[in-house]
Amino acid sequence: MTDGWLGAVTILGLAVVTFIARNFFLFPDREVKIPAWLQRGLKVAPLAALAAVVVPEVIMTQGKLIATWQDARLPAVAAASLYYLWRPGVLGPLLAGLAVFLPLRLLWGW
Repeated sequence: MTDGWLGAVTILGLAVVTFIARNFFLFPDREVKIPAWLQRGLKVAPLAALAAVVVPEVIMTQGKLIATWQDARLPAVAAASLYYLWRPGVLGPLLAGLAVFLPLRLLWGW
């Protein structure tokens, strides 16, 4: 099998798995009862997934923990977190973090 066919079969297989996973609750004839503990867990699942992606990106570089405090990501996260505590939202903390991150990275080379 050539690389092109292998890639096409892989993409098709992933599409089928994604379709089944996203539409799993549409298939049954009757309503599926979800336990209360699972419903509570599903409410925080997106936050847990986001933390699992973002936290390693902030505290690690090239697979190792950062060794110095002079990393532009740390003050940027602190600034974004403080801004979010002051005024919750999405755009404000993003801009606050970038306002700290960019000068440290571009001007001071952190």
